[in-house]
Amino acid sequence: MVWPVAAAETAPAGRAAAVLLLGPTAAGKTAAALAIARHRPVEIISVDSALVYRGMDIGTAKPTRAERVDVAHHLIDILEPTESYSAARFAADARGLIATIRARGRLPLLVGGTMLYAKTLLEGLHDLPQADAALRARLEDDARALGWPALHARLAGIDPPTAARLAPTDAQRIQRALEVYAITGEPLSALLARPAEGGIALPVIALEPGERAGLHARIAQRTDAMLAAGLLDEVAALRARGDLHPGLPAMRCVGYRQAWAHLAGDGDAATLRERTIAATRQLAKRQLTWLRAMPERQVVDCLRADAPERVRILIEELA
Repeated sequence: MVWPVAAAETAPAGRAAAVLLLGPTAAGKTAAALAIARHRPVEIISVDSALVYRGMDIGTAKPTRAERVDVAHHLIDILEPTESYSAARFAADARGLIATIRARGRLPLLVGGTMLYAKTLLEGLHDLPQADAALRARLEDDARALGWPALHARLAGIDPPTAARLAPTDAQRIQRALEVYAITGEPLSALLARPAEGGIALPVIALEPGERAGLHARIAQRTDAMLAAGLLDEVAALRARGDLHPGLPAMRCVGYRQAWAHLAGDGDAATLRERTIAATRQLAKRQLTWLRAMPERQVVDCLRADAPERVRILIEELA
């Protein structure tokens, strides 16, 4: 069930209480959002599962300190990389922020590319159990002993639909599906087939490439810029903390996973660059697939020089 956001009563009649600006990595979302902020009072709510982590700035293309001083940003640098953040928590945080920002007389602009977060905010949540640390530890022990493909086979025996959509190496999602079944006695696919509740109706503007090659070129340029800016030094500092490991959600982020492996001796600098570009392209492809499942979105070609202005005009019409 989708409910109107509580803050909607503070928005002018016929206007949206907030706007989602989504797009794949390297689509220029931050630049567009900051351009909008030059024309009207907005506050930006990050829709990004990597920006929540402190100490992860270069590989996430985090807005600079100066940009965050000029325009208020939310849900950035709120966790240590040892911690986890969820779509459910994002949705709750975003709902509260939308109301607070509207009360200040500003427009909440939700900007990012973590499509599961956006989908959860728009469509609501399924009634799923919270994580069980002890159970997850046992599953990780099993994975170390048997390998994740073996646990994927175990999942296929109890929840074939979920197993069919997951790769045998998708550790995080295999673990979650097995955890849900162990806690509830029901397969995850059955629980997800039931109606979700608590969604809010908001307009979506999507920055998408008119042709894939242009986005691929941007991804390569962005990867080179991150490496030149010191991505390896950033990941080396994270490794040196001693409390992080490659299995953490933070360290599985694109760029960080590849840099961690490189620093562990897996491949040379050219291999690191190639792997990072390939992983980022794959991420962008998944993000675009999510977006195309949102038929009511309004699309702006992110490769056009006037994309920020087109986004601004759309927002003026919507909110």
